[in-house]
Amino acid sequence: MKKLLLAAAASALCATGALAEVKVGMITTLSGGGAGLGIDVRDGFMLAIAQSGRDDIEVVIEDDQRKPDIAVQLSDKMIQSERVDVMTGIIWSNLAMAVVPAAVNQNVFYLSPNAGPSPLAGKGCHQNYFNVAWQNDNLHEAAGAYANEAGYEKTFIMAPNYPAGTDALTGYKRYFKGDLAGEVYTKLGQTDYAAEIAQIRASDADSVFFFLPGGMGISFLKQYADSGIDLPVVGPAFSFDQGILQAVGDAALGVVNTSQWNKDIDNPTNEAFVESFQAEYGRLPSLYASQGFDTANLLLSALEKADPSDADAFREALRAADFDSTRGDFAFGPNHHPVQTIYAREVIKEGDVFTNKIIGAALEGHSDAYAADCKM
Repeated sequence: MKKLLLAAAASALCATGALAEVKVGMITTLSGGGAGLGIDVRDGFMLAIAQSGRDDIEVVIEDDQRKPDIAVQLSDKMIQSERVDVMTGIIWSNLAMAVVPAAVNQNVFYLSPNAGPSPLAGKGCHQNYFNVAWQNDNLHEAAGAYANEAGYEKTFIMAPNYPAGTDALTGYKRYFKGDLAGEVYTKLGQTDYAAEIAQIRASDADSVFFFLPGGMGISFLKQYADSGIDLPVVGPAFSFDQGILQAVGDAALGVVNTSQWNKDIDNPTNEAFVESFQAEYGRLPSLYASQGFDTANLLLSALEKADPSDADAFREALRAADFDSTRGDFAFGPNHHPVQTIYAREVIKEGDVFTNKIIGAALEGHSDAYAADCKM
């Protein structure tokens, strides 16, 4: 019952009889491929709202079905009909590029709990856009830095052909000092990787780096494990996160991946978050859940200082990032993207549960490569 009430909090918060003073529009992926990512962002966000005890916040939640045209329709509805003050929720960078520029130019604040495409960090930055997760390149840059430390000299790299995929390989190449044994862009949503695995086998690579989020990563890892190729794999957290690992199973054990968050980051906020999320939903939180939780707490911290109707004051309150993050220290750079530590994690098994443990920092106090192009 408790879980159902929280999942329905978008309507329940207004069903108390209190008039909502702040309206939040959440567009995220709740069905089809990648639904687990959107569900985790939603659940983390709503957990923080529930824990705040506020009854003056209404959250309108819609499913974009991972389709840009639907996301645009929902955004128009939220801005023009629902009159939302703040928007959030989008997982995929192609959807973010379809929605965010128009939204922020209509004086709506957008808080990204996930997608961080490079145009929105650089020349396309906007004073009303804040990314609470990362800029797309960041975790891949950290993977390149880790590959150097691991002594890899010739990596085969692969990602899907969409904005986050191109940012991924750009980020990895920015920090990796070795040579490339191959560079491949797959179709978004692809599930058969026989051709790519054949290319890896035929190459002279000493390692593999890939970014394939959601079900794509599950399919690739299983097929890669069955191929018999014995090259070490490095990737970002998106392909080795909590919701994915149980589906991948033993094929992921020992893989090193990069993330700005993990359940064993040692601070009181993170410890309480992991415990309360598991109690509420009956599962360990993922990277996406932590990002949804932090996004809501950023919003709540700003609402303590200003109302969205006072745009300048509210913007400054967001920029201050005066909240306790699951990551510990949190600050925005000049382009409203995080400056943070990114860790190397190893996939392990705790009892019957596959999970990650931090093995060290890959990049500390890291920002992004596009802030200099942002003219706010």
